[in-house]
Formats: sequence, structure tokens, C-alpha cells
Amino acid sequence: MSGFRFPIGRLPDEALLSGLATGDPELAVIFVRRFQHRVFGVAMAVTGDLQLAEDVAQQTFERAWRHAQIYDSRRGSVATWLTTIAHNLAVDAVRARRTEPMAPEGLDPLLEAVTETPEQWALADEASTQLRAALARLPREQARALTMAGIYGMTAQQIADAEQIPLGTAKTRIRAAMAKLRTALASPKRGDHVQ
Repeated sequence: MSGFRFPIGRLPDEALLSGLATGDPELAVIFVRRFQHRVFGVAMAVTGDLQLAEDVAQQTFERAWRHAQIYDSRRGSVATWLTTIAHNLAVDAVRARRTEPMAPEGLDPLLEAVTETPEQWALADEASTQLRAALARLPREQARALTMAGIYGMTAQQIADAEQIPLGTAKTRIRAAMAKLRTALASPKRGDHVQ
């Protein structure tokens, strides 16, 4: 460890990730300690379940170790990369646990967790930030329909039944939400707004 220019606890995130990739146990421990609270926080915000969040955090560090060599600093910081992994694993874990669609009453807290949490700073990837912002600007009923279809895989008929609306209205809400997101994400530099 005498070859390092920095005290080992002050190494840049990229150096710790490289140490993780090479299997250096000391650097791996420092890497996990540096990011464990952030990773667990993202997992807990998405899952809402202590045990599941712990499992997701463990899987996140395992995946980071297995894929450390493909990290590309041009696409974001190590923290962003790691919290994106945690977020994606947490969403997958929630989906896998659900044997039936979520009750529509539970969608509002999920939409808030996706669009208005401190994790949006951690998940600073430009594309995901734009998507969350566009989703947050959708009318609530369109955001709910899109979430039910996109995240929970519900059909338009299931959405219509859950929301107690006509089938055509459910389809219109999904189509309108998708069109607005497509427009907002296709030309973000012009400052397009989702209405």
C-alpha cells in the first residue's frame, strides 16, 4: 500500500473501484464502507422493506465487483454508477416479489419515491433525471396509468378495472403519457414541457 499518493481512506472512488476489481481486500472494504449508506438508502427507498433492501445492497456490491472493469467514467461518477445498479436491482426485486399488481392506492407513494427523493441526486445520470422530471410533470392520472403499464406490466383492461374507468380512457391515458414523455425526452435542450 506504500505506492499510493493518498492515504488509503482518501483514495479517489475510481481507484477504490479498481482495487475492488483486482480483489484487493483492503480496498474492497473501504469501497463498501464509502458507499454502503448510499446504496442501502436507495434500496430502502425503492423497496420499503429492510430485509429486501439489505439483500439488494449486497447484490449491488457483488455486481459492482463482477462488472468493475466495464465502468466508464465518461458516463458518470462511480457513485452514480453504483446507485443506478442499486436502483435497478431494487426495482427488479420489487417486481419479482409482486405476484399480483399493486393496488392503485399504493402508486402515489411509489411515484413520489421515483420522482421526488434525495436519491435523484445520487442517480444523477442525465437520461434518468430527464425521465423522472418528465414523469413528475405528467398529469397524475397519466403517470399512474403509465406506471401501472410500464412497471407493473398491467394491461389496459387491468388498468381500467383498477382505476374504475372505461377501457378507452385507460388506453388514452397510456398513449398520451407515452407521447408526452417521448416529446420531452426527444428535445430536452429546447426546454420542452410535458403538459
